[in-house]
Amino acid sequence: MNSMGQVSATFTKTFKELLREKSVLFWTIAWPIIWVMIISFSFTKGVPESFIPSVRGAITISMITFAITIAGMANLPGNIASDRERGLLIKLKSMPVSASKDFIGRIIGLLTFSCIAGFLVLISGFVCGARFSGKLVSIIQSLGFLAIVFLASAGIGLIVGSLIKHVHGAIMSGVAISVITSSISGIFAPYYSLPEVLQTFSRFYPVSSANSSIIYLLVGEWYAGYNPLNFEQIVITLIVSALLFALGLILYSKHCWR
Repeated sequence: MNSMGQVSATFTKTFKELLREKSVLFWTIAWPIIWVMIISFSFTKGVPESFIPSVRGAITISMITFAITIAGMANLPGNIASDRERGLLIKLKSMPVSASKDFIGRIIGLLTFSCIAGFLVLISGFVCGARFSGKLVSIIQSLGFLAIVFLASAGIGLIVGSLIKHVHGAIMSGVAISVITSSISGIFAPYYSLPEVLQTFSRFYPVSSANSSIIYLLVGEWYAGYNPLNFEQIVITLIVSALLFALGLILYSKHCWR
């Protein structure tokens, strides 16, 4: 099988498996959309009318981030663990199949699914009245920060999928990590409502840092809670994301292919 054929085959398998799993569709698409609807109409009482579209915009961005986080931290390790339980990875190791091509196809499949999930959450936000004020350059920069969210989440997912062999354990561990970290880092709650120690964690945790950067770019500093677009924080966010992904890749290669 040629290189492109390996990548295409793994991409198709990964993408179709993600679409077939009802639990994946619920946690990655339905759950964030439900929260967009609940928060948009239940937690905006008392907010001045002129601010509500922007508040809903910030909520929508956070739920897009959460959708990508769940995809990387729970769906990816579940997909890897499923292949291990079925003995597929053992079979692939005995065949002339490149581990790097398998990895690339798996990640592209996950990225495609994450983009679809994020787009559907965005549409639900618009339906609920979310509005954004960023210019084209801000939108492009925001896509870069979403890529950071994906990189960090996929890195954590690779770590979980490499260390936990069983499907149920891998998925639930990923869900737990994504929900807990989102709860304490300002994705589920406003940054200003967090205690100081969690605000510090929020600034250095790449997922929440990137999320705050997107809100800052597309909605405004008041909604982000602070200005995350300083050189030091951006560099730290990039480095931590890259390190998580690199560690995940090393563990995936060691535990799943060697």
